[in-house]
Amino acid sequence: MKIDMSGDQPIIDARDLGELLDLPADEIQALMRSGEITSRFETGEAEDAGKVRLTFFHQGRRVRLTCSNDGTVLSTSRVTAERP
Repeated sequence: MKIDMSGDQPIIDARDLGELLDLPADEIQALMRSGEITSRFETGEAEDAGKVRLTFFHQGRRVRLTCSNDGTVLSTSRVTAERP
């Protein structure tokens, strides 16, 4: 899996995010537009410089992707957690 980092916002393929959230890919865009899937994008600093982190929340699930600046996924975590 690789995240498209070519624009000003990272883009993840709906199929990849759907797999991570256990949702059909064709529902991802509508759920994001309605606010049922929310996200956070962070840029690494200090020892994490050169990395970015994308976090997605949906119905008590959190998926976090840590990526290099070119969008290569370095690590993935999936947990049950409410958005703070």
